[in-house]
Amino acid sequence: MSEEKQDFLRRWSRRKQEASAVQKTTTAVENPPPLPSLDSLTFESDFKAFMHSKVEDAVKRAALKKLFADPHFNVMDGLDTYIDDYTKAEAFPEGLLARIEEVREKLLAPTPALRAAEGAEDEPQEPVEQPKAPEEARQNVDPAQDPKAL
Repeated sequence: MSEEKQDFLRRWSRRKQEASAVQKTTTAVENPPPLPSLDSLTFESDFKAFMHSKVEDAVKRAALKKLFADPHFNVMDGLDTYIDDYTKAEAFPEGLLARIEEVREKLLAPTPALRAAEGAEDEPQEPVEQPKAPEEARQNVDPAQDPKAL
């Protein structure tokens, strides 16, 4: 074999051995430390062990639930403007519905001109003159005011 191929194979072999050695050391580091029981956790406990990637999600959630159940995290900050229950409407005060009805009747009541027109409906009405067709309208226009006459 040529030296180039031997150099290549040696380099490949060396890298392969280095990669396996690194993998063994990371495997040892990736093993999560022993976890304390969830009942013994307090606000001051170290939760870092529960955040390891090898820890089951259910155990992580249980640890976080225990952490955030501490009263330290349950303080209202005053910026919660939308925490009220807006699904329950307040009852109208007494008399408000009567007042609304009174105002509605005043606003929707017919005007005196409309009342007079309603009263005049009983009497025979004069026929209303229909608007003239454009040709008829041009015949009645003063030629001095006709724009086409200029």
